Amino acid sequence: MFKNIMLAVDGSTYTDPVLSMGIDLARAFNSYLRVLSVADIRVFEWATAIGSDGFVPIAPTGLYQKESMRLLEEKCDKVLEKSSQILNENRVLFETEKKVASPANAILERSHLSDLIVLGKCGEFSRWDQQRLGATIQIVSRNIHKPVLVTDKESRSINHILIGYDGSPNANQALQFSGHLAEKLHSCVTLISVTDDEKIGQHYINEARDYLKNYNIELEHIVLPGTPDKEIVKYAKENKVDLIAIGAYGHSKLREMLLGSNTEHILRHSNCHVMLAR
Repeated sequence: MFKNIMLAVDGSTYTDPVLSMGIDLARAFNSYLRVLSVADIRVFEWATAIGSDGFVPIAPTGLYQKESMRLLEEKCDKVLEKSSQILNENRVLFETEKKVASPANAILERSHLSDLIVLGKCGEFSRWDQQRLGATIQIVSRNIHKPVLVTDKESRSINHILIGYDGSPNANQALQFSGHLAEKLHSCVTLISVTDDEKIGQHYINEARDYLKNYNIELEHIVLPGTPDKEIVKYAKENKVDLIAIGAYGHSKLREMLLGSNTEHILRHSNCHVMLAR
């Protein structure tokens, strides 16, 4: 199912987990890996904006931009060189690509060549804020129409998958992707439906179980009261879950603006990998 997988790497602490995940998936699905590293031009856009709008003009000079871009591209080359070394040692098929662009735009542009995109929860600034959600993953997850696997900062194998199911089309996609993952990676699966209506929750569980019955996987299920984002994160932490699979951004934009997004709460507060399906 996942024959072409994109790995977005930037040299941050999340790069090793992204590569590790790519290797595991490539072996399980006999996949081809496309490794992308981006020299982030937003640095110059931000500096120019501050220079034109700020109290003190600090617009970067042409020489500054040229030297900074050289350093950014050099960094990308080193990241791709190190990534290539790791992937070669693990004997998986891959290619590398460097782009000069906004990371989110580059990932979205190249995503049509991939069945799955793997990237870290945050980038280089994660060292200062452990619950910070990177701008790249926010943009990518809201605009992409391919499954996205967001890695935690620690590498780990996927032995236990938690699927949040609410009957929505996006959740149904998550069910499908998770079934394939669990079967290929020999992972156990827990279905969770979070609702204060026990009858509706059991209906969703039965629906999901009926879909997954033809997969060769170990399956458990649970219905919990409360709000989905908080209960899913809590259950995952208490039960050694390695991957949470959910349908991404299933509510209206107005509801998300007023109450916040379940998807972003899970991404921010979970301590495991998260797969988003749309």
